[in-house]
Amino acid sequence: MDQSRLYNVRMRASESASHENGGKHISGGELLSSYRDLRMSVNTLLDKALNHSRGKPDFLQIQCEIINQPIKRLSPLTVQTNDVTTVEEGQDLARYLLEKAGVPKDMIAKAYKQIPEYSVRGAILIDIHTGERVDGRIDKGVRVSKMDWQRDNFEKWAKSKAVSTNPRLKEALVLATKVCNHKSTIAELCWSDDPDYTTGYVASKNIGYQRITQLKHHGDEKGCRIFFVDSLSDFNIYISYLEEQPILIQWEEEHDTRVDGKK
Repeated sequence: MDQSRLYNVRMRASESASHENGGKHISGGELLSSYRDLRMSVNTLLDKALNHSRGKPDFLQIQCEIINQPIKRLSPLTVQTNDVTTVEEGQDLARYLLEKAGVPKDMIAKAYKQIPEYSVRGAILIDIHTGERVDGRIDKGVRVSKMDWQRDNFEKWAKSKAVSTNPRLKEALVLATKVCNHKSTIAELCWSDDPDYTTGYVASKNIGYQRITQLKHHGDEKGCRIFFVDSLSDFNIYISYLEEQPILIQWEEEHDTRVDGKK
């Protein structure tokens, strides 16, 4: 990838109307791309929008904008896969991992009670001291943006770890690594709104990226993305980091002595 001129390429797709006008969310995604690779990047996101199990979009937007800020490089979180046999077992494990990451048990319970109330396109932020939602975005949520992992480096990492080069893993690990890099993030809880994909994860800086093979039932179109945060001294700086700070994941074998789990 040509580092001298990078673009943030974003896609969102919905059915019946745009997201702002109440349309059903179908798909979203983004890449960092050189000018030379813009066509390929746009086509990659277009294919994702047009071939999604949530349906066929009748609203589709792809946006490209040049990156002017300095790009920060991060090493990927460690990865471990936890195979479970039921959704109940998976959710119990997720609660345990959240507590291990530093979220108080009573705040986890309070957050779980609120999950059915949320129907947002992005992430919600919950304060670990109060259990209350603090992002103030109502149905929009916070969308983490401007992040990617060069394909060659990702494939080199995947080969070293003997894991699949599944783009789902790449996208989720990039996002979790960016989110958990910030000091105010205690943990992230996520499962997809894709009805055919039941795997989700809990992530934090101290426990890494913990995949759980069943966090919802097959056919369920309700997703979840919660960032558990410590009381924020400057909320605007945190949101700006999530939405505006360009991040590239960069794996270096000589600096990695960890043993990651299977895909």
